Amino acid sequence: MKKYYTILALLLTSIFCQAQSPEQNLKSLGITLQQPNAPIANYVNYVRTGNLIYFSGSGTDKAYEGVTKGKLGKDVTIEEGREAARHTGINLIASLKYAIGDLNKVKRIVKVFGMVNSTETFTDQPKVINGFSDLMVEVFGEKGKHARSAVGMIALPMNMAVEIEMIVEVEN
Repeated sequence: MKKYYTILALLLTSIFCQAQSPEQNLKSLGITLQQPNAPIANYVNYVRTGNLIYFSGSGTDKAYEGVTKGKLGKDVTIEEGREAARHTGINLIASLKYAIGDLNKVKRIVKVFGMVNSTETFTDQPKVINGFSDLMVEVFGEKGKHARSAVGMIALPMNMAVEIEMIVEVEN
């Protein structure tokens, strides 16, 4: 009987979390969104075409205490890379909120391209980018589940450990 109560509790928790808004989920996670970073070169943070928003590659920012620089497999642990990917997700959510005003307008996180600054023998890029993917599901529920690539790069700008692009479908 205890097993059934546990299953029921998990089901109710899942329903409750899905019923919360992304803003409520951010608050319950203790996340406060900051002003998005300005682009560092001649580009924009995002481009909207129809109901799709394409976000430029983003990494952690200077406000993040543990700004993670270096290569996975040499200077950076999987857990540090995962945390950098999670913080990158927070930055991209801040850019998303700036772009649309209300996170309830998100229909779906469609596609994510995760780049990991890696040594040539490092092969756990998916574990690193899970820091981002897990956050999207925590904040947006089913709408946060996305198609994804997680690839290794020989170098990333400013030696950052992680850079992530995403495509989001929004309401009109």
